Amino acid sequence: MDGTTMEVGAVAAMRYVKDGIKAAKLVMKHTQHTLIVGEQASVFAISMGLSGPSNLSSAESIEKWIKWKENSCRPNFRKNVSPANGCGPYHPQNDASAITENKCENFIYGGDLSINIKSDFSHFDRQNHDTISMAVIDKVGRIAVGTSTNGATFKIPGRVGDGPIAGSSAYADDEVGACGATGDGDIMMRFLPCYQVVESMRQGMEPKHAAVDAISRIARKYPNFVGAVFALSKKGVHAGACHGWTFQYSVRTKEMEDVEIFTVTPYTATKAYGNKN
Repeated sequence: MDGTTMEVGAVAAMRYVKDGIKAAKLVMKHTQHTLIVGEQASVFAISMGLSGPSNLSSAESIEKWIKWKENSCRPNFRKNVSPANGCGPYHPQNDASAITENKCENFIYGGDLSINIKSDFSHFDRQNHDTISMAVIDKVGRIAVGTSTNGATFKIPGRVGDGPIAGSSAYADDEVGACGATGDGDIMMRFLPCYQVVESMRQGMEPKHAAVDAISRIARKYPNFVGAVFALSKKGVHAGACHGWTFQYSVRTKEMEDVEIFTVTPYTATKAYGNKN
């Protein structure tokens, strides 16, 4: 996302092309669209010069998939379906009691990260989650953000997370600042946390308060969710907030020889410029 023009480029459910973030930039720079998805996203990316089609499977991912199949395709992201244990085909459960039995905490996808999240679906963790979100301010004050992710392991085919959704995984406005997010994208995209962060800063909130406010809005509705945001003002003041895990983000300025890492603990935000780890 270009914080000067507010242009956005995104791709989703793109297969056989490795460089998703490059494809997203091509959408922004060479089309009037915002989001291209599925097979046609792959066709577009290859037509614009990116490498592909390529087999993106690895020995590790194939082995993981085989073990998952042998475990009756568990865990997965389905709920209120039959068969409850098995690889499908799946059908909606017509038993009204299923709604009562499957309480909220049973199908909010948490995991064991820095703290234990009690959930029957504890398959959301650092081992199957690879989101990278970045914000940059150049020397004249222009701001850009970008997010790239492979999505959630064992996701239902066709699922799109928050990575390509402007305002959810990232947002930028030169007049205010920027935000990046990571975590359970299926929940977070329902709240557009990065849009919320930037708009809160526009109304005068400091980055640390804007970050906490955005995370708190989600936590009130989904107390078991796992996620985090960082907030960056146009002046370079930064902060983070998280829920359900201990979150780290890194910062580098032109005066620095290397990045500094800042650690954010659940229910708190870093002070301006964070807590150096």
